[in-house]
Parts: sequence; C-alpha cells; structure tokens
Amino acid sequence: MRAGFAAFMATLQVPAGARSSVTALGDRRALLVEAERNSRPGAILYFHGGSYVMGSPETAMALTASLVVRTGMRAVSLDYRLAPEFPFPHAIEDGVSAYRELLDQGVEPRSIALAGDSAGGGLCVSTCLQARSEGLPLPAAIVTFSAGLDATRSGDSMESKNGVDPFFTRESLRASGALYLGGADPHQELLSPAVLADLTGFPPLLLQVGANELLLDDSTRLAKRARDAGVDVILDVTANAPHVFQGYAGQLEEADQALDRAALFLKQHVVSGEAGADSKNSKP
Repeated sequence: MRAGFAAFMATLQVPAGARSSVTALGDRRALLVEAERNSRPGAILYFHGGSYVMGSPETAMALTASLVVRTGMRAVSLDYRLAPEFPFPHAIEDGVSAYRELLDQGVEPRSIALAGDSAGGGLCVSTCLQARSEGLPLPAAIVTFSAGLDATRSGDSMESKNGVDPFFTRESLRASGALYLGGADPHQELLSPAVLADLTGFPPLLLQVGANELLLDDSTRLAKRARDAGVDVILDVTANAPHVFQGYAGQLEEADQALDRAALFLKQHVVSGEAGADSKNSKP
C-alpha cells in the first residue's frame, strides 16, 4: 500500500521555484521546503495525507511546494509516525511536539500556520485541539485540503457520495480508519472533531473540499461547529472535484485556483514577523 501510494503521488507535478532539504522537528524527520525567490517570514507546518497509514513529506511535495511558491513562506513537512505500527494518538503527539519546538525556537504563534491534506488535514485540527489542552498558544491559521475529520464516518456524504467518489468507498475508509484507531473509541474530539470538538478560541480556518467526496461532510460539519463557536471560517467547496484535487496543480485549473485562494488566506492571516530568534539562524 505504501509503495503504491508513493508511486501514485510521484506522478503529481512539483512546481519550480522551491528547494527542499532534510531536517528534524520534534524529534521527527522532516522536509524543509523554501522558496528560491520572493521569500517572506512565516512558517507552514505541513502534515501529509495517506489515511495515517501511508505517505511521507516526499509524497506531499507537490502540495507543499505549491503553497511555498505561492506564499514565499517556508514550510516544514513532518514525517509523523504511521499506523498500524503507531496508531492513535502517536501522530497527534508528533504534531504537537513539532509545533512546540517551533515555538521553543522563538517563532511566534502568529507567524505559524498549520496545513495538511486528507488525514493531514485532520491532524491539523487535532494537533490544534491538543496544543490548546496543553496550554500552548494557538497558531495564526489552519488550512485543510479534503480533511478527514470524523472517525465515526457518520456524515451524510458517506452515503450520498458513495459510488461518486473516484478514490474511496465506505468500506475502504473504514478499513484504513480501523488501522489508525487501533481499537480506540472514535467518539472523541481528537478523532472526530467534526462532530465532537469544541472549537472555541480556534484560529481562522480555511476548509477546502471537493463536492464529489465521501469526506465532504467532514468539512461542512466542522465549518458549522466553527461558526457556532464564533471562529472565522471559510468553507471552500469546488464542484465536481475529487479528493485532494489541489494536487493536480499545473494540470487542473480548479486546483491552481484553489491553491491561489489558500495562499491568499495564509498571507492574510500569518503575520510577517518572528520574535525571540533570528529566523535566519533558527532551525529548521
């Protein structure tokens, strides 16, 4: 499964104008992705997709580089631990550790955004929830692409989009989800924030999703919870688009347009300044 996923993701176009290097964050391997020109302060902590069982910073390079080139901000793409070897809550622990290390390096929370696709989008929200419970200041913004936000798989789109979604079936999502759960009860906010999380005090959210996805209602229901909690939220639904369609930038017009909107959102919310450390001398 992992080899096949990596081979598929390698077919996506990585835009010119970004360079990458291996680093570490929160005791985990990571890729530092930087713009070759027109760089600006700010950091994107990126979480890759792959149902928590597949994927790596390399498989997400097309998406990560697209955000870096469009915003000028550097991104750190985390190689968090994968199930079934490391089921829930290991990925969340890695996400919080990486975020905490950025803060310890002197990067202001208002200069950090969390972004991710699919499972990585869900990890953005769960990491933020856990960071809040640990008393950490929250980041400036969150951007998700087709996020998985409900381990109970209870959204109406799980039925209405079954057979329409070109990538997933209800059965395939439940099978991969079981590997991540490792026997844990899905009825808790870190696993199903779309139906259980208290989002009070959350940073602004941009939730992008395709209309043809089984996971459509993961984003629509989280958007409602955010709205009800008084959180700034943009629900960005693209018609006739599949799961993480943003990965087809350079091939699909809708993908480029969605990434342009995501980049604008990040530039609007991430403050161009870092305190407590010289960003040129801090790591990563």
